[in-house]
Amino acid sequence: MCQHTQLPDGLLSLIQQATEHYRHLPPERKRGRPRTYSDLSFLLLAVTAVILRTFKAAELHRLLCNDAALVKALAFAQVPHRTTIERRLKQLLPEAESQVAALGQQLSKEVQPDATEPQTGAIDGRMYEAVGPKWHKKHRLKRRIPTGLRNVDPESAWFKSGYRGWVQGYRLVLQGLVFPDPVPLWATWQSNAIGEATIMAEALRAKRLPVTPVLLGDTTFGSAALRRAYAGQGGWVLTPNELPKRRRSWKHDLYAYRKESIELLFQRVIQACDLKSCPSKGLNRNGAFVIASVWLYQIIFLCNYRQGRPVAHIKEQLELARWRIAP
Repeated sequence: MCQHTQLPDGLLSLIQQATEHYRHLPPERKRGRPRTYSDLSFLLLAVTAVILRTFKAAELHRLLCNDAALVKALAFAQVPHRTTIERRLKQLLPEAESQVAALGQQLSKEVQPDATEPQTGAIDGRMYEAVGPKWHKKHRLKRRIPTGLRNVDPESAWFKSGYRGWVQGYRLVLQGLVFPDPVPLWATWQSNAIGEATIMAEALRAKRLPVTPVLLGDTTFGSAALRRAYAGQGGWVLTPNELPKRRRSWKHDLYAYRKESIELLFQRVIQACDLKSCPSKGLNRNGAFVIASVWLYQIIFLCNYRQGRPVAHIKEQLELARWRIAP
């Protein structure tokens, strides 16, 4: 793995790496005619969109029409129609989340902490602001877009955080390793109207959330019910609610790594792909791109780890790919 042949530019090289890390998961039973194009091809196309910062179906279609080498690398038998690209990108979110979870399992096996460090994860969420103007609550309740308010994303929702205030958009919830280096293990893209604790609880019930012996989270994840649910699957959630009030203890020292891991990880993923707000409209379409960026981060991190390179050396490789420079 990660031993790829020399390709003419960084974009094709990264696409090859992504293809090597793709997991062919058991397909869901679906009626109807088999799809002409694979999920892998469209996930790779979403990765390409993130690297090149080109998110419109028409632009992606034009790109493919003018680059035969890219079409071949994405494993398209022919260039799909623009409407096919639009439709399949909207259907890609579950596949992208599944690939992040599958690669997260591999990362948790290979990237092991030092013997003196506990196997620890951290979880947090971040809101991504929607494109377009603000559509306020009083109009949302009436399902009415005011005259003159154009390019609104009607699927977005409002939520208030303690440090960002009210944000209209969507939510990425990310779980990552703390030791030895922060890296995503699991990610999900959800409506902004759903709280982070609810998202975690639902993932636990569905047995989708990786359970590490210790999980660091802020007070959002500190409810007794959520901690019991996590403990029932073999882990311990450490939040500020469990920190002793009178004097500092080892729990304070362990919890301090939360800022150095999950908060740092969000910054690295966002800065590497330069994707800090929604690039498009709609829950599923935005989710395909944001989750693809998390998967891409995992891939480059793992290749760096295996080859003994600095694991955070990611943005530089993405820049080479964006400008189509040979790696």
